[in-house]
Amino acid sequence: MRQSKLFTKTKKETPSDEVAKNAQLLIQAGYVYKNMAGAYSFLPLGLRVIEKINSIIREEMNGIGGVEMHMPSLQEERLWKQTDRWGDDNVDVWFKTELKAGGEVGLAWTHEEVVTDIMRQYVSSYKDLPFAAYQIQTKFRNEIRAKSGIMRTREFLMKDLYSFSANEEQHKEFYDTCADAYTRIFDRLGIGSQTYKTFASGGAFSKFSHEYQTLAEAGEDVVYVCEEKGIAVNKEVLEDVDLAELGVTREELVERKSIEVGNIFSLGTKFSDSIGLTFKNEAGDNTPVIMGSYGIGPARAMGTVVDLLADDKGIVWPESIAPFRVHLVALNTDDDEIRDWANGIYTSLQKLGVEVLFDDRDTRPGEKFADSDLLGIPYRVVASKRGKEDGLFEVVTRATGEVRSLTEAELFDDFSA
Repeated sequence: MRQSKLFTKTKKETPSDEVAKNAQLLIQAGYVYKNMAGAYSFLPLGLRVIEKINSIIREEMNGIGGVEMHMPSLQEERLWKQTDRWGDDNVDVWFKTELKAGGEVGLAWTHEEVVTDIMRQYVSSYKDLPFAAYQIQTKFRNEIRAKSGIMRTREFLMKDLYSFSANEEQHKEFYDTCADAYTRIFDRLGIGSQTYKTFASGGAFSKFSHEYQTLAEAGEDVVYVCEEKGIAVNKEVLEDVDLAELGVTREELVERKSIEVGNIFSLGTKFSDSIGLTFKNEAGDNTPVIMGSYGIGPARAMGTVVDLLADDKGIVWPESIAPFRVHLVALNTDDDEIRDWANGIYTSLQKLGVEVLFDDRDTRPGEKFADSDLLGIPYRVVASKRGKEDGLFEVVTRATGEVRSLTEAELFDDFSA
């Protein structure tokens, strides 16, 4: 992509109406646009980041046998009344409206009811189980106060996967497999070292559920962590009996702020009982399906990466989700020979399969370098008149500040790997 063709522009000042670092930097760098409180547009650069996060999630969910689908946001009241989650007394985050044809509909904030109803048409025997289905889809929650930038919004993307099992053994096997996949996802997003599989209450269906909490001073959650043992718990399980089962004492735990980036939990037969999702077991008896639910917010993960890894110059993207791998910054573009040479470097990098944002704008070097730092692309390659004369490119690694001087052959060899 040529930066001169990018309609978005960076801003010198952070937005005055944003408190969260992630929103400040993402708006300032032109990744997102705030349309209203709790609703953001993902601009071209921001969309590339989100799609890369989605790709990592898809790869890991497909890798454990999940199959992707897409369910509607519009919800009729019938199913939700069956599980007693339609009334505002029990669920107060609904967006609801009246249909012109009559009747009330809501905008889905989750999809357990819907997916359970769908599966009634496709599950009849124990031979149909186990399996898992997921979607990456827009959810809506009528939050009283949207906050924390793109991490707590009223309209947001969610990857929600649902597992369907014939018995507890099948369910636990998939639950543990999905937990391992979540660990891989957060490692690939660049925040794995600070993200803990955190023990939480499992409610009526299991001893524990699990949250994935990333330690961060910007976090709005609080967890209790034993770094030495790699154990984290939330306050729901901060009881001696629970801690003893986990092999940790209260004295070993340190209170830390954190951001919840994902969660997995058992649903038991709550939804299959209410909606009538059953199968015939090997004895021919009708039996309710055991379910699990597994969520990750791609935009929340994006905001967490920004909050955790940014420095005083701007965003610092891991290579895995950066919008581009290389930011090619051309200087002295008023010189036709230098401009044509820099264009050639851009074309050659693209032919090697390198994702490149090419700063071909006719602006001052200082402005270009400041924008490059703010955008946070992993590598900056500077093409300048002096560099051409010396036969060298300055290559700066954004995360570490390391500066290298490479010949053209070394440059192409380095980024073709």
